[in-house]
Amino acid sequence: MKKIAIIGAGGNARELADMLRALPEFQLLGFLTNMHGKYDSPVLGDFSWPSAHEVDAFAMGIGDPISKFRVGQELAMRYPHVEWPVIVHPSAHVGSTVKLARGVVICIRAIATTDVEIGEFSQLNYGCTVGHEATVGAACLINPGANISGGVELGRSVMVGTGSQILQYVRVGDEARIGAGAVVTKDVPPATTVVGVPAASQLAKVR
Repeated sequence: MKKIAIIGAGGNARELADMLRALPEFQLLGFLTNMHGKYDSPVLGDFSWPSAHEVDAFAMGIGDPISKFRVGQELAMRYPHVEWPVIVHPSAHVGSTVKLARGVVICIRAIATTDVEIGEFSQLNYGCTVGHEATVGAACLINPGANISGGVELGRSVMVGTGSQILQYVRVGDEARIGAGAVVTKDVPPATTVVGVPAASQLAKVR
């Protein structure tokens, strides 16, 4: 049994903790964070805590994709001996040809179909779907009920909002944000937020 600590202490981290308690291969130690939020759970300590305690593995519980990538890289360098296991809930479906990098989290009833690639520290949240030949970059967060169609390419640290739809073969740039319920029909530039049906940038809407 691996002693695992969750990175982060907010709501996303608590959902991950609840999921880990159902997986017998892990012994959950608690939460680690260097930044405390208003709604955080009690923590074991900050990111120096593993240097004085036995920790076999980390799980990424930070929701914000930009922070997720930065912290994941920092801790992987600081603690090279600590594993970042792939965590897949038993109710999820992950196709036999799906490739999952270190630290990927696949939550309850999430689906990744065939020939999908998911980058390090990314999370498929509750009930989302990722279609054939899609690529999900590092440190992305696909929120509950979102649907990523076949051939979609997501860059690094992309946030895909709850219930949104990204249509087939669309490319979404690094650090872009897709609003809840949006329907994305064309490519999204890096560091752009799009909302609506069809999705358009918030800046364009203001103008």
